[in-house]
Amino acid sequence: MAKDLTGGCQCRRIRYRVTVDNDDAYLCHCKMCRHATGGASIAFVGVDLDKLVWETEPDWYRSSPIAERPFCRTCGTPLGFRFIEGATRMDITLGSFDEPRDFRPVHNYAVESLLPNWQHTAHLPSLRSDENPNVTDRWMKTVGKLPD
Repeated sequence: MAKDLTGGCQCRRIRYRVTVDNDDAYLCHCKMCRHATGGASIAFVGVDLDKLVWETEPDWYRSSPIAERPFCRTCGTPLGFRFIEGATRMDITLGSFDEPRDFRPVHNYAVESLLPNWQHTAHLPSLRSDENPNVTDRWMKTVGKLPD
């Protein structure tokens, strides 16, 4: 059940197309990914490099002696992770896909660095963005509508 998907950075300067063979994703909890994304963890989708086409080549940061990360220098969006030597696959950030809804987490990685307080959050109170007047008032005043 291969699917052709698109994605890219927040400002849309960097865009990609990729064919994925399944809906599997995972959460990485390693300290390097936390620092690279600023999050408690990062959701990734593993893709074959020969099925990934960058419509605009991303910027690359060599984040360690063995890996590099694509990103957009304009808006700062982190786009993924790949090994430098011998890579046939890479991980794309789930949030950079235009339609990430169908992906499902199938495992956690680097659990030695997992932040336990952020593992189970379903019990927390929930608030929609459009229920926050501090946000909606600013969008309406500046743009005249709420973002998609």
